Amino acid sequence: MALLTVPSLQFKTSGVLFQTRFKSFTSLPLNQRSKNLSLKTLVVEARANTRNESAKVRNRRLQKKFNGTAAKPRLSVFCSTKQLYAMLVDDQNKKCLFYGSTLQKSIRNTPPCSTIEAAQRVGEELVKACIDLKINEVSSYDRNGFHKDAKVQAFEIPISQHGFLPN
Repeated sequence: MALLTVPSLQFKTSGVLFQTRFKSFTSLPLNQRSKNLSLKTLVVEARANTRNESAKVRNRRLQKKFNGTAAKPRLSVFCSTKQLYAMLVDDQNKKCLFYGSTLQKSIRNTPPCSTIEAAQRVGEELVKACIDLKINEVSSYDRNGFHKDAKVQAFEIPISQHGFLPN
């Protein structure tokens, strides 16, 4: 009579990197009547790198490379599912030179508009603030890893007309 050996498998995901829990899977032997079965454990670690996490890693690497100054600040844009937030940042002095969002009453209520139209108004306010601060160019345009959806595209229209964005 031949002995049948079936190894036990364990799959673990890396919980440290992406805050997932450890999950393990152990297979049962096919013939449970055999007394001389030796079970071996095989551990496989899977590292899943999702698209969002890749964008965040890329963004942190770019922020180390491009730092804003008072003359050439960094333009940082955060886009949630409903709103858009934009900042001109002077990284050397650690100051925010301009902040605009689609939630501001001065942008949103006169006259009442949608979020996409408010994002375009935020871009127009940013251009006005740059003219007042005598800023001719930005050091980098930081979208924080977000895709160009309708709000971001509407925000970029007045900024590209002013000449901040590269073609």
